[in-house]
Amino acid sequence: MNDVDRTIAPAEVGHLARAVLDAVGTVVVGKRDALELVLAGILAGGHVLLEDLPGLGKTLTARSFAQALGLDFRRLQFTPDLLPADVTGSFLYDQRNGDFTFRAGPVFTNLLLADEINRTPPKTQSALLEAMQEKQVSVEGVTYKLDEPFHVLATANPIEYEGTYPLPEAQLDRFLLRVSFGYPQHEEEWEVLRRRMSRRREEADIKAVVDAATLRAMQAALEDVVVEDSIGHYIVSLTAATREHPSVLVGASPRGSLALLLLARVRAVFGGRDYVVPEDVKDVAAPALAHRITLRPEMWLRRVDPAFVVGEVLEATPAPASGALPSYAAGGPRN
Repeated sequence: MNDVDRTIAPAEVGHLARAVLDAVGTVVVGKRDALELVLAGILAGGHVLLEDLPGLGKTLTARSFAQALGLDFRRLQFTPDLLPADVTGSFLYDQRNGDFTFRAGPVFTNLLLADEINRTPPKTQSALLEAMQEKQVSVEGVTYKLDEPFHVLATANPIEYEGTYPLPEAQLDRFLLRVSFGYPQHEEEWEVLRRRMSRRREEADIKAVVDAATLRAMQAALEDVVVEDSIGHYIVSLTAATREHPSVLVGASPRGSLALLLLARVRAVFGGRDYVVPEDVKDVAAPALAHRITLRPEMWLRRVDPAFVVGEVLEATPAPASGALPSYAAGGPRN
């Protein structure tokens, strides 16, 4: 069978995902929960926003996942003077042919690291919108398809950090989830230093665990993960509740419901199941919904966090009881 046509079961997706996480964990120390969320975003076919202070391993994480997943990787440093054409590419005049030829920008890759994306003005930030949603780029009226898989891992400094521009709501909504790393514990930070001394160089290389074709097969396998109607209604109720919360000006869009669905499927596979339970949805609710919520202005003065709003929504929304039986975990067909 051709690698492109390869099919795998959800159970194998879980095994491969753990192998990828183990490989990345040899370089990124002590952030297993955050790494699982990043990989979940990739497996779900989406893009991930890594928002945190500088120096906490965001860029290293993106590079490490590209190596472990066997993907073509490019890094684009966003700066205040970056132009949209620096992202998508542009037509240049070729003196030998006497005609204009298209020179592809860094967006033409499998995994794009958009480093410090909120250090560039919104016009350039928006150059990624078409690529992220439609997986294509339009330049001077000509449309170019991007090769699959295509994922953006964008790093961003907190908006209070000097020299940053808030991401437009439309672009924030294109990220499947937002992940923060936080400062490491004492022993974790010492382990970072110990490993650096051990390898005797700055760079840390990871051998590929899978390749692009296998990643596509893993993503396709997630379509076989069962989502009961009760779970689907629970997802919709959670998203709708963010729109009615008194602290919220604009709640999560239906794209937030879709993000919950896709990410919950991945969490189910991580848990050794081929069906979704309410706990899977709860685990990904804050990363999937918090960045899609716009708080009322007075809530910012009170330092209310959107993740806190999602927590209140989870507490107030009744979760269904799921009686599904996993086919491969139970050794037989579902009931």
